[in-house]
Amino acid sequence: MTNSFMRKGLILLGTMMLIIVLAACGNNNAENNTTNKGTTNESVAAPANDEPKKEDEAKVSGTIKIDGSSTVYPISQAVAEEFMAVNGDVNVEVAVSGTGGGFKKFAAGELDITGASRPQKAEEKEAALANGVEGVEFKIANDGLTVVVNKDNTWAEDMTVDELKKLWEPAAEGKIMTWADIREGWPNEKINLYGPGTDSGTFDYFTEEIVGEAKASRGDYQPSEDDHIIVQGVAGDKNAMGYFGYAYYVENQDTLKAVKINGISPTDQTIEDGSYSPLGRPIFIYVKKSELARPEIQKYLEFHFNEGKELVSEVGYIQLKPEMYTENLAIAGVK
Repeated sequence: MTNSFMRKGLILLGTMMLIIVLAACGNNNAENNTTNKGTTNESVAAPANDEPKKEDEAKVSGTIKIDGSSTVYPISQAVAEEFMAVNGDVNVEVAVSGTGGGFKKFAAGELDITGASRPQKAEEKEAALANGVEGVEFKIANDGLTVVVNKDNTWAEDMTVDELKKLWEPAAEGKIMTWADIREGWPNEKINLYGPGTDSGTFDYFTEEIVGEAKASRGDYQPSEDDHIIVQGVAGDKNAMGYFGYAYYVENQDTLKAVKINGISPTDQTIEDGSYSPLGRPIFIYVKKSELARPEIQKYLEFHFNEGKELVSEVGYIQLKPEMYTENLAIAGVK
């Protein structure tokens, strides 16, 4: 009886111990399952419909040489600076020698890109082709060639095209010397004239539209390929007059006054809608066709016609319609 009781006691004790062990194991398994489940959720792969991250585009390097128009220069310089800020391995060199001077260097194969404030002339194109250089034209902005006088000039608020021709045509040299020679009632004070040099596309455009013949101009004025020199000359002389691209006027409105042409002031709106006539015009860059496929050139043009179009407004010119920049990208073959 005693032995039987003892056996039953041992069996009961063993059973109780087994239950405790199994319960402990169950808790451990539950904890392990919970832990494993959390780990699995944290490391689970992205859903099948998520797009994989794109690899960074390959960096580009090299040197891009740009020259040409002083009118286009502010755009080229701004684009170059912003482009190099995000493409540090590319060096973009920007210089100014005027539209004509730029086309000469372009024809000689010295440049990758040249800026122009007028279209390339037939003879300039022929000179380039003779050296195996072909340019691809891109319109980049609209400009309003601006006639300016000193801020203290209170009489020459508005001039007609005929009056400008009377002042600037070759026959005016030595004859039309004072303001009174242009219009009765204006001061009998000598006019001091400033303007672009003869290599400038702005000079070509102004003489063609105002005088009626490209490069036909009086010679007794102070020429410069640097529009800042013209700004300084007019700003420092009450009896001075000059002309250059719209951006230089916008930058210096505190010291200069824009002359209305046939009653119309140069503004963003009048330039864009064409009412500022005949001095509203497009401006361009020309890219050497043989260099167009170079990775750094492709990258530069992609930047120019995307992010760069905002810089057009920042430096004082008028942006083209968005579809025209899209067309430029297509012409450039940007991928």
